[in-house]
Amino acid sequence: MIRRLLLTLVALALLPTAAVGGDVNFSRQEDVIYGRKFGLALTFDVLRPEQPNGAAVVWVISGGWFSAKEAIQPLFVTELLNRGYTVFAVVHGSQPRFTIPECIEDLNRAVRFIRLHAEEYGVDPQRFGITGASAGGHLSLMQGTAGDEGNASANDPVARTSSRVQAVACFFPPTDFLNYGKEGEIALGRGVLKDFAAPFDFQRYDQQKRAFVRITEEEEILKIGRQISPVNHVSADDPPTLIIHGDADVLVPIQQAQIMVEKLHRAGVTAELVIKEGAGHGWPDLLADMALIANWFDKHLAKKEN
Repeated sequence: MIRRLLLTLVALALLPTAAVGGDVNFSRQEDVIYGRKFGLALTFDVLRPEQPNGAAVVWVISGGWFSAKEAIQPLFVTELLNRGYTVFAVVHGSQPRFTIPECIEDLNRAVRFIRLHAEEYGVDPQRFGITGASAGGHLSLMQGTAGDEGNASANDPVARTSSRVQAVACFFPPTDFLNYGKEGEIALGRGVLKDFAAPFDFQRYDQQKRAFVRITEEEEILKIGRQISPVNHVSADDPPTLIIHGDADVLVPIQQAQIMVEKLHRAGVTAELVIKEGAGHGWPDLLADMALIANWFDKHLAKKEN
């Protein structure tokens, strides 16, 4: 089911170019290494439009927290490239090997790396947007609500760099794993998300055993569940946020988008929910809605006049 979900998103990206606004000229730099862990390289691809507008969009390659280079289909972001956005297609450490907290760490690392090298990529470090669908939407919201300014005392210059973004726009994201569809419904690889157990199989490093061990204490599991739920990180300084969600989605209930936007509004953050009537977890003309994503970034990532 996990791979099927990701392939569905890839299939959407393979729709004819005409469906998403025509041909676009861009260059592609593949497999930029933004970090390493356990001997593995973490990579992203850079998609540069012919006429860049100076703003960056981080595109989270994730479905069911499964991430793979094969899912980077540039047609999916044609609308963004047409409007001049330099797109960074980020692949994170994938389930079933890595869990959601680790995916979040990877995205933070990627944003820091891109910002540190902003001049090299020809983008403004203060004009970063982020987008994704499903798990990619969840990770986008985590970046929007829980990104930080970096660790000033770190030896690594990447770690000293901010991972905050200036705008978020995403599709059908999970936002609260402890109130999933209704209050008190836990979905940490359970219930509706029972087929996605691996990314919720949290672990800790045991110094004595010198090995990672599975976390089984329910209290600790729920604590992590709260930490990885974007709704619990909302604050007044969060960036403008757009969510597009189908009201017939049974995998990620629209309630997830509703409670997130409501929480953002209460904090005084600019936020909007676009409801797709009768749509489930994805819809045939989803790519047409990339225009809404691009419009949001046009509005909130515009270059400020001096």
